[in-house]
Amino acid sequence: MPTYHYRCKNCGYDFTRVQSFSDAAITTCPNCHEEQVHKVYSVAGVTFKGSGFYHTDSGSGASHS
Repeated sequence: MPTYHYRCKNCGYDFTRVQSFSDAAITTCPNCHEEQVHKVYSVAGVTFKGSGFYHTDSGSGASHS
């Protein structure tokens, strides 16, 4: 199940919850109890390894068999 990061717009409280895709989003802050919570989205880190990527396949002009 995915982990979601939430932040309260009212008090700034940050927290995470493990929820199913079908669970409703949390809207009430567990700290101040106001309905000012929203999900915080971030970029996942990606590392490309092996052949087939621009950095490893460019430059030499050698053919791959």
